[in-house]
Parts: sequence; structure tokens; C-alpha cells
Amino acid sequence: MENRKETLRVCKKCLLREGEEEEYWINLEQYIANLEEEVRVSQEEYERRLRICGQCEKIINGMCRVCGCFVELRCALKVRHCADVKKKW
Repeated sequence: MENRKETLRVCKKCLLREGEEEEYWINLEQYIANLEEEVRVSQEEYERRLRICGQCEKIINGMCRVCGCFVELRCALKVRHCADVKKKW
């Protein structure tokens, strides 16, 4: 009988909420939901930013390889912008 190790395929390009790190996403989602309205972008703007980041080649495991942030959190904050040299939002 052949002994095989099962390999877990991890999507390196997914946002946290799309991946298997559910506990991280739940904690981050709760944190974002509790941000003061003055510092948080609208839900529409948040989703727009996430769509753009979701297409970026510099995202890995829900983190931006340019700055090391959690993409979902960066997208939620009014004072933040795309960390890439050529800003996408």
C-alpha cells in the first residue's frame, strides 16, 4: 500500500474572507465592524476597494506584499490608500 501525504492547497491570491482562515476573518470582520464611522469608508467604497485588491497580483493569503497589511483592514480605513507604487484606489 502506498503511503501518501495529503497536501493542502492554499489559495495564495484570496482575500481572508475567501480563504480557509475563517477565525482570522471573523476577528478581522468584527474589528472592522466596530471601527468608528468617521474612520471607516462606506460599505460601497469598501467593496469597490476589495474588488480592485482581489484582482491584484501582489496579494497573498489576504495580505498585501507591498506593505504587509491585511487587505480587508486597509480597504476599510478612510486614511489608507493602495500601497502599490501605481495606486489602484
